[in-house]
Amino acid sequence: MKISLVTISYNQDRFLEQAIQSVLDQDHSDLEYIVVDPGSTDRSRDIIESFGDRIGSVILSPDNGPAQGLNHGFAHASGQVFGFLNADDLLLPGAIKDIAMAFQQNRGIDVVAGHGWIIDEFGNTVRKKHSQRFNAWRYLHRGAYLLQQATFFRADAFRKAGGFNESNRTCWDGELWLDMALAGCRFHILDRDLACFRVYQTSLSGQIVDGGEPQRLYEWDRNRMFRMATGRDPRGVHYRLSWFAAQLLKWSSNPASFATSIRSIAATKQALRSAGAQ
Repeated sequence: MKISLVTISYNQDRFLEQAIQSVLDQDHSDLEYIVVDPGSTDRSRDIIESFGDRIGSVILSPDNGPAQGLNHGFAHASGQVFGFLNADDLLLPGAIKDIAMAFQQNRGIDVVAGHGWIIDEFGNTVRKKHSQRFNAWRYLHRGAYLLQQATFFRADAFRKAGGFNESNRTCWDGELWLDMALAGCRFHILDRDLACFRVYQTSLSGQIVDGGEPQRLYEWDRNRMFRMATGRDPRGVHYRLSWFAAQLLKWSSNPASFATSIRSIAATKQALRSAGAQ
């Protein structure tokens, strides 16, 4: 089974080499690797060139943001299954082989998501992160989560969903999962640790956790998706009751994930504050 993986990079030279190496070290024999860099001004281009033809395709055309960069990358992909890894994240050893096996054993499944770890900018483990059972209703009511770095999908599912919404600047991955669910795609949770998600003060996810304008834009995107999918605003008694039911379903289906999250949310915020003080 051929798997195509895209990495998007923009001025991430301090993490990029590790990310690329984590992909090239995978032990799956049929892996197509595509790197997209729309115009970095740091050492990123030199790092990419240093890997030579070990990277299958390098796309250097400008884009208007991460979602468009990913669409550019997947336009060149020829695999049966797609995945993507940001330049500051990592795949764990054996991840691609586990994903290929999961798709081969579950031929009626369109999306496979595993678990992983949140790490800080220095590579220290912060906490475990679980993917959770996913459907459109759960996601719209904040009761479902897929670890993006550990999520892979059939090429046909990507095309069926119409690719990434290029106007989404905060949660383009979540909107793709939602579009796939609304298009009838089937999701499967693989109980394996597959990837590391790096969260730090200047990363988009770190800025959303810390609040301010990035968090406001994220909430705007989430509310827009809710209105698009349901024709209603995410407010009122009906929404609050559905939100509460979604939380109960999320945590009752994985009590260990609930306990881990309660213990570690404060630790994540503290790690971000500590990094900012250094």
